[in-house]
Amino acid sequence: MQAAAGLTVAALAWLVSGRPQAAWSAGYGALAVLAPGALAAKGMARWAAPGFPPGAALAGFFVWEAVKVILTVGMLIAAPKILGAPDWPALLTGLVLTINVYWAGPLLAQWMKSRRRVTTDGC
Repeated sequence: MQAAAGLTVAALAWLVSGRPQAAWSAGYGALAVLAPGALAAKGMARWAAPGFPPGAALAGFFVWEAVKVILTVGMLIAAPKILGAPDWPALLTGLVLTINVYWAGPLLAQWMKSRRRVTTDGC
């Protein structure tokens, strides 16, 4: 969902502004959410394995959340070196919209489940 949102924001940034730099900046903003999030999810999966003490799992969660935030901030600081002159409004729009997709996944799953129920009940 987040990758789709990032691609959509990048495409819209290009369409609206007509500048490829806006699309690259929006995509980079989305990547600043996706890459650290994926790394943190992979790291947390090891800590949530059966048999791990709950306290260790909680500590692992906090450690990986800190890693995620530090990497995201680091990517934002590195943006001018990587992109040259980033389009900051587009970059931050890509970042914010990609972060906010977290709530859309459960809503979409619930909507699809209710739609499936209506379809099977109607036959």
